[in-house]
Amino acid sequence: MLIQGLAAAHALVVVVFSTRVLLRDDLSSAARLAWFLVMLFAPYVGAGLYLLFGEISIGRTVHQRHDEIFAKLHLVASNSLGSCDQNLDGNVETEYQTAFRAASVDGFGTTLGNTAELLPDATTARSRLIEDIDSATESVQCLYYIWLADNTGKSVAEALTRAARRGVTVHAMADGLGSRKFVRTKYWREMRDAGVKLSVALPIKWVVDTILFSRLDLRNHRKITVIDSHITWCGSQNCADPEFLVKAKYAPWVDIMLRLQGPVVAQNQLLFISDWLLNSGEAAPEFHDNQATALKGGFPAQVFADGPTDRRGTTPQLFATLLALARKEVVITTPYFVPNSTVLDAICAAAIRSIDVTMIFPKHNDSWIVAAASHGYYRQLLEHGVNLFEYREGLLHSKTFTIDRKLSLIGSTNLDLRSFDLNYESDILLRDDEMTQLIYARQEEYIAQSDPVTLDDVNAWTYQRRIWNNVVATVGPIL
Repeated sequence: MLIQGLAAAHALVVVVFSTRVLLRDDLSSAARLAWFLVMLFAPYVGAGLYLLFGEISIGRTVHQRHDEIFAKLHLVASNSLGSCDQNLDGNVETEYQTAFRAASVDGFGTTLGNTAELLPDATTARSRLIEDIDSATESVQCLYYIWLADNTGKSVAEALTRAARRGVTVHAMADGLGSRKFVRTKYWREMRDAGVKLSVALPIKWVVDTILFSRLDLRNHRKITVIDSHITWCGSQNCADPEFLVKAKYAPWVDIMLRLQGPVVAQNQLLFISDWLLNSGEAAPEFHDNQATALKGGFPAQVFADGPTDRRGTTPQLFATLLALARKEVVITTPYFVPNSTVLDAICAAAIRSIDVTMIFPKHNDSWIVAAASHGYYRQLLEHGVNLFEYREGLLHSKTFTIDRKLSLIGSTNLDLRSFDLNYESDILLRDDEMTQLIYARQEEYIAQSDPVTLDDVNAWTYQRRIWNNVVATVGPIL
């Protein structure tokens, strides 16, 4: 009887959760198959994992609030949202216009007259950021996925506190998981006491309340800072030191940051406002359309923002578009590479048509499971002619994408399924020879500090390692 009962329970769990998987129209075939395998061989563990991490939707209520927020933003910010069709013609070459159209999410279009400065390193970037905060006279808005109580985290918090005390309107937001310890520190309390308006993005309790309809690990992975509506920062650096003490053995974290001015600043500010309204019940920062004016000699740029409340597949579709537009060369850096078939096929297709495709990953990844999944794709990439490098001087956390040394995408998005489906991400797409060349030069610096990976290297892996990599890659769609 006991055996029969266990068998019946096993069958019930498999049938119930398999039916749930089959009813979902948003799942890829690979993800659906991966869930079937997990349910079949470990039904009770699989059922628990599915309840916690199976659903990508963040809940109907949040989707409705997101749509309502952007509908209101469109009413007050029509100029700042930009115009793809009007601004592209005559300002962006025809072959690259498709990229900007593919990057248009939530109404963000192309802006003109932007300038940018590429910072030489993380320490300099954070020092300049604090200078900007200390120079602010009207407003500061910032959002970080990870905010640590280290030198950088404390310095930024103290700068925001000083700004609030001298009468600047300051809004600060941190992710509920990535910054869970920092929001309980004295620095968070000191900011609140000084008048900084604070909010926690995707607090754990909020997600738990929707556990039947949402994943626990949906996160706000964005890094946004806006100063006086005239300056914005974009890149991969969290509010943390390069030494990244919570994972010090992989340090230094190697990031890239841009300091931008021009109309694209307003788009980043609107993105922050949307996150603030979505996560807090408090009034949003004031927004004045057209405050960030076009600069003479500036370039076209556009915010690309994606998340679980946006159209599914937006990020993979943009990456595939960028790869299809390349005529000579593509260079990509990402710390986490767990692609879906859309992105993987686009990378291989670009290499097959004689595009010089180079990808740079960290040699030692802070996520062992992502490292194994990434390695599972190495043979396919190499056999199609992709150049692979592994950065050995720390954890390469920089997320960069350059096409033909003319077009760049830089921001928070990784080439993995978390960034594609689960995280709120923010990037900036720009068309400028000079700035793209500078980013490309930084990519060349990464290559100089990397080891090439060849087919001979992959062939030398043991059978056990190859099997493990492929097993992890197989369940990659549900990681």
